[in-house]
Amino acid sequence: MIGNATTAADWLPVIFIGLMGLAILAYAVLDGYDLGVGILLPMGGEDELQRDTMIASIGPFWDANETWLVLAIGLLLIAFPTAHSMVLTNLYIPAAIMLVGLIMRGVAFDFRAKAAVDHKLAWDRTFKAGSLLASLTQGYMLGQYVMGFDTRWPAQLFSALSALGVTAAYTYIGAAWLIMKTEGKLQERAIRWTHRAGRAAFVGVVAVSAVNPLVNPGVFDRWFAFPLVMFVLLVPMLCFLAFAANEILLRRLPKVDDRHCWIPFVNVLLVFVLSFTGLAFSFYPEIVPGKLTIWQAASATESLQFILVGAVIVVPLILAYTVFAYRVFHGKATELHYH
Repeated sequence: MIGNATTAADWLPVIFIGLMGLAILAYAVLDGYDLGVGILLPMGGEDELQRDTMIASIGPFWDANETWLVLAIGLLLIAFPTAHSMVLTNLYIPAAIMLVGLIMRGVAFDFRAKAAVDHKLAWDRTFKAGSLLASLTQGYMLGQYVMGFDTRWPAQLFSALSALGVTAAYTYIGAAWLIMKTEGKLQERAIRWTHRAGRAAFVGVVAVSAVNPLVNPGVFDRWFAFPLVMFVLLVPMLCFLAFAANEILLRRLPKVDDRHCWIPFVNVLLVFVLSFTGLAFSFYPEIVPGKLTIWQAASATESLQFILVGAVIVVPLILAYTVFAYRVFHGKATELHYH
């Protein structure tokens, strides 16, 4: 009986941090691309048709994509309440600003469909501003998390760099999404956007990868301990190859019959997965770097066992709905119509 309880206490936090990691990664990829599309919205008066097509490309998905953020925060609150309290205490203001950005997006998305023609551009600007605000604050919060919520100016400078890096990464995946979902002049424009955003995202990934081991000695020891270094360095190598593959492919797009239009998005997806894997490897089993491990922050074993029943039901349902939605609305975005 004691042995079973010990086993449950050891493994349940691992299961829940895995579920939370899945939710955060899914959110970063899925809401990342639609935040990126929002950031890329062109604001010229002659660009209205392109804005409509860009909005149409994310219309069936963007609201449901945020479900993963709700799931991640819910798991943090229920499974790791001590960590939830510590994280939100330190990130209360940027989290509130992020919510303002997400609300701006939601309001603008609905109102642009109902507003008078003269006001439509204003709501498109609101959607763009909300997307940029949400992206910047998410990047800032990531930087603060990596820096252990340090408030001194070097940590703030790094957090600002992280804010720009995450915004560039979202723009990168958003532009790659548009290559896959659009055609004609908008697709050609998306290819140029992907080029520029990819280079900015690459600089951001390199900067964060360089600074993280320097400010966290434990991270440096973990990455460069022999013989593990022979395997873990495959992560940054594969990430570099994904960036390089996109640079080469983008010079050859668009192709006849729109062949290979989906590959840039897959390459950026690989960059996201590898970057997330690198961060997870850097800090596991700590849920708050330098302060709390997953076992110290976890709820009581009995609570985790009860919550696991719900998670086993809810997570597959969200996954199934996500797969179903993307299957139903696959293919190119068409001209936007409101009824």
